[in-house]
Amino acid sequence: MKSLQKQITLFILIVFICSCGNDAKQKVEAIRADSIAKTNDSIPIKNGNLTYLEAYNKALMLWQLPLEEKEIKTSFGNAHVIICGPENGEAMILLHGMNASSTMWYPNVKSLSKQYRIYAIDFLLEPGKSMCDGEMNNTDQIVNWYYEIFDQLHLKKFNLLGASRGGWLALNIALRSPDRIDKMALLSPAQAFKWIKMTSDVLSNLSYSMFPKRKRLRDILSTMTSDVDNLDQTFIDQYYVATKEATTSKCILQMTPFSDDQLRSLTMPVLVLIGDQDIINSEKSLERAKKLFPNVETGEIRNAGHFLSIDQPVIVDKIVLDFFNNSKKVSAKK
Repeated sequence: MKSLQKQITLFILIVFICSCGNDAKQKVEAIRADSIAKTNDSIPIKNGNLTYLEAYNKALMLWQLPLEEKEIKTSFGNAHVIICGPENGEAMILLHGMNASSTMWYPNVKSLSKQYRIYAIDFLLEPGKSMCDGEMNNTDQIVNWYYEIFDQLHLKKFNLLGASRGGWLALNIALRSPDRIDKMALLSPAQAFKWIKMTSDVLSNLSYSMFPKRKRLRDILSTMTSDVDNLDQTFIDQYYVATKEATTSKCILQMTPFSDDQLRSLTMPVLVLIGDQDIINSEKSLERAKKLFPNVETGEIRNAGHFLSIDQPVIVDKIVLDFFNNSKKVSAKK
């Protein structure tokens, strides 16, 4: 049955990739066009809708705190990093979920940045302000890209906080150079501990990603969050434009669960949180994390879906900060 589940999942991912039309170069051209528009006094509205950059900039205003947007040149293109928090604070890298961009941290960043120096990085193969220049074909190249950023920011040691696909990427980053990771927190990491079960809600999300329609958006978001009305409309607008402009790299086929040996090798403190209404992870994910990570704390957040950092920001922020500050253990249920 497990083998059949893997085959079905891979088949659906292949269909998903083949159905996604535009390639990465088209994404780059679209974002570059928006970047040119940004230099004008006002950003033009295309066909009565927000441009992606306008939607992004509006959503970034939800952070409501002083920040710096930094462009870092890498061998794969420009990386966009949002920096805030005390200059002498410990470094915390934020890795966002699929098509959410770094703006998704708007409910959390005020509390996280009180003590920590925050570096939120837009993933270059998704809508965001990072721009891929050329082709990126595998996970090793993605991890290389991140380490180019870390090196240029002079981050010799840092904490990692990753959500959904950002959690999966965080694990790959940690496997490359575990000595550079102080602590790592994973918020419902996608495809990290087990194959995603192809439920009707998951299939609906895949279908929506291929053929995004505004009238379907509320129903789709209701599968990812415990309360759609808890999402800020500005962020919803950006998320919708992102799904319309998103392209899919074949790198997604490399998003497979990690082996027992890989997880056992990560000896730094690891925190894993999921929502009790999560469609990506379940109690089985936490069981595998507890079994294999040498130094792990886990928790299930009540009244939270896959977007747990948005659904329950106060609770999630407290658990994450307690973990990074090592002030007390995380309880099993919250």
